[in-house]
Parts: sequence; structure tokens; C-alpha cells
Amino acid sequence: MSSSAGPSDSDIVVNERTALLDAGQQDHKKATPLPKLQIGILLLALLVEPIASQSIYPYINQLVSELDITGGDERKVGYYAGLIESLFFATQALTILQWSRTSDRIGRKPVLLLGIFGLSLSMLCFGLSRTLLGLILSRCITGALNGNIGVMKSMMGELTDSTNMAQGFSLMPIAWSLGATLGPMIGGALEHPQQHFPNIFPGAFWSRFPYFLPSAVAAAFAVTCFLIILFFLKEVQRTLPRQQTQEKSTSALDGEALTIPENVIEDSPVPIRSLFVPSVLIPIANYACIATLEITMYALQPLFYSTPIELGGLGFDPVTIGLWMGAFGIVNGVLQTMIFAPLVDKFGSKTVFRFCEMCFIPIFALFPITNIVAQQYGINWLVWFLLTCSLLLGVFMDMSFGCILMFITAAAPNKRSLGATNGLAQMTASIARTIGPAMSTSMFAYSIQHKLMGGYAVFAVLATLSVFAMGIAVKLPGSPEKKK
Repeated sequence: MSSSAGPSDSDIVVNERTALLDAGQQDHKKATPLPKLQIGILLLALLVEPIASQSIYPYINQLVSELDITGGDERKVGYYAGLIESLFFATQALTILQWSRTSDRIGRKPVLLLGIFGLSLSMLCFGLSRTLLGLILSRCITGALNGNIGVMKSMMGELTDSTNMAQGFSLMPIAWSLGATLGPMIGGALEHPQQHFPNIFPGAFWSRFPYFLPSAVAAAFAVTCFLIILFFLKEVQRTLPRQQTQEKSTSALDGEALTIPENVIEDSPVPIRSLFVPSVLIPIANYACIATLEITMYALQPLFYSTPIELGGLGFDPVTIGLWMGAFGIVNGVLQTMIFAPLVDKFGSKTVFRFCEMCFIPIFALFPITNIVAQQYGINWLVWFLLTCSLLLGVFMDMSFGCILMFITAAAPNKRSLGATNGLAQMTASIARTIGPAMSTSMFAYSIQHKLMGGYAVFAVLATLSVFAMGIAVKLPGSPEKKK
């Protein structure tokens, strides 16, 4: 009997392939819903560090001057301000890998709680410090006890999969930006409360400790987050490999075959030396590069804003500095929410990363240009236009972190080594961030003192480093693919 009336074998094959392709496309488009409550708590915890660390930026240079650390020489303020800012990252670099590896063994939640408690304690100490040694010790306590950033990145990697990774990691820079908004606003608005709010904060205490209020507010927020994490955050890594094996052994006693699943073995932590391979080190090197450039920019901004115009800055007061740096956080959070994930979906993580990293070059170039305009015409609309351009470029620059975090997460040998991988990355970034503030602010002060390139040599050096960083980005893989 003829089969011409029915579909041919080739038609069946084509139809089957088409169906498979359609199903694959549907699976590709369908993203796993994010666990909103757990990620919301994680992002709340992420707010703590930028609020605590950046709340000091609007007034740190004024604090150094008031404590007479420089002996009255305003040109040396940058040296000491950079030292204080760097110490947090120096002590963090010494301990963060240990905290991250500890979280692989005992879970993320205990490490998060300890870090937030230490941060709240150190902020209170910072607000009560009246000597350079006191400021240094309080910042060292913050860094030594705070391994939270690496742990939170590991938790985000565990809470997401390949279908929603970009969406999840895009929220981390947004949360950081919100903290970067609130931090400078708190520091700029609440320093010297006796002067700004004499009826609410009278008395000798506020005169003797004029920077305690912003520190206390940051500490209170940290304590609030501590309680929320304690009662509501669930441990993502619910069972350790040993527990899984014991569960399998117990089931064997009930008549099941005693076999240890492969994922138990593959999901065990790997030795730290196993992370020193190109697939892991290349993303970490790129992370270190953008971390160095970012922290130098953030350290230079308040110093540049507060330095008198004739000495190479803009002469802003702490309130103006806090409001403007806070405005960056607002714009950054809004724009990243709208455009980061669509950009990654359309152009790919590597392309977006390289473009965003390139934005460092015009950002550093705008510093001297803005000062030259201010020297010629004063603080006018053109100065604010240039500052706005720098702000918008900073938004794109910040997107580079969301991209590189996806590469680092995908580079982890397995899920049980995610904490160690992120810890190694954060340790490297912390070392870079240790050098960055002290290096940039010292170069700023040295450039001004010796009139190197008209006082703008620091910006030429940093623009050159940005070009070097772009060369390392070429070695990244085409796209991050999360390990199973």
C-alpha cells in the first residue's frame, strides 16, 4: 500500500527537529523565578557595607583637618585620608578568604551575622575616636571581621541558575548603589549635628564627638539587618556532603542499595590550590582591575570635591559632597534596574563588561577638565554639566561588576567551592582596594604639591591603568556558563 498520503520519513525528522528547537527556545526564554524574600534579605545585608564605609567619605578630609593630624598643612590631608580609607580593605584582604572558606563548611548565615555585628561595633568606635590611632583601629576591626561581600556573592550564585543569573547579579550593584546613596547622605547631613540641629542635639557630647551621629545611624542600621538575617534568612546550603552520605547510608538499612551519588563527590570542596588555574584566575584578575580603578575613583571624588579650586578641586562643603555622591547612587540604581539585564541579553556579558570598563578613561579625564573650567568661570552650569556626564559614565562603569561576578560564579569548580572562589576573588579585590585609596590620594596630593602636569598627573596615571585593564578583559571567555 502506498505511503504517499502520509508524511515522509524526512518530514517526520524535520518536524521532530523543529519541535526540539522550539522547545529549546522556550526553555531558553523561560527564566526561573527568583526567590524574592531570600534575595531581598541578602540585598538588605549588602546595603550595610556601603552605608558604613561610604558614610565617612563626605567628612573624612574635614575630620583629618580638625584632628590636626597634618599639622595645619591642607595639602597633606590626602595622605592620611587615603590611609584611613585603605585600612578597611587591608585587614579585609587578610581574613576574607578564611571567612569565605569557613562559610563553605559551616554555612553562610553564621559568617554573615558575625560580620555585620563586627561592622556595627567598629562604626561606634569610629564615631568616638579622637585620635589617628583610634580611627585606624576602628577601621581595622571593620575589615578583619567583615567577610560578608564574598559570602553574599556565593549566596547569590546559589540562589540563581543559568536562566536568571543576570537578573540576580544585576540586583547586587543596585543594592550597593542604594547604600552608596544613603551612606554619603547620612555622613554629609548628620556630621556636626550640634551646628545643624542645635535644638535636637545640644550638649557638650555632640561638640566633642561631632561625627558620632552618622556613625551611630550606620551602626543602628547594621543591628537592624542583623536581626532580620537572624530570624528570616534561610541557609541555602542546607546539607553538607557528609550529611548526604549519612542519609544515603540510613536508606540502605531500609533495603536500598548503598551507593554514594556522584554529585556528593563532585560537590565537595576542592583544595585552595585547585583554584589557581587560568579559568578562575582570569576573571579574578579582571575583578581586581576594576576594583582598583573603582576605589581610586571613589577615594578621589570627595577629596577632589573638598579641595579648594585653586589647589585642583571644587571647594564643596560636606553637605554638597554627600548630596551629590548620593545622587549618583539614585541614578545608578534606577538605570541599572532598567537596562543592565537587557544589555547583557542583547550584547553578551563580555561585550558589556569591556564597554563599561572603558568608561573609566573619560571619567578620569573629566576630573582635570572640570577643575580647569571651575578655575576659569567658577562653579557654574558647565561644571555641573561635566559632573553629570561623569555621573552617567559612572553608572555604566558600575555595570562591569555585575558582569564580572557572573564570570567568577561560573568559574567555581563546583557549588561547594563557590565560597572559596568568591573569597579568593574578594581577597584579591581587597588587596587592590587597599592600595587604591592611599595610592590615588597620595598621588593627588603629590601632584598638587609638585605641580606635576599642572597638578593633574594622578589622572593621567589612572587613565593609563584603565587602558591596561582593558587588555586583560580580552582574555575572558566568550560568556559565563554556570557550573552544574
